[in-house]
Amino acid sequence: MFESLLLLLPISILFVLLIGVVLWWAIFSGQFEDLDAAGKSILQDDDSADSSQDAQKSEHSAQTHEAKKEKVTKR
Repeated sequence: MFESLLLLLPISILFVLLIGVVLWWAIFSGQFEDLDAAGKSILQDDDSADSSQDAQKSEHSAQTHEAKKEKVTKR
């Protein structure tokens, strides 16, 4: 049991130090500066060109589905 503690304690201390260093880096590199920007950018994004392409794709898939349906019913 004592031998396992000699192995596990240094490993756990290294993990704690690593987590502390990563947290310190995240705080001081500006990772938490503007938390609301990503959520607002989704709501304010103007993707009207993308939506017209999506509409064309869905129309094409609907036509393809209708054609397959007619082909099956003709058999």
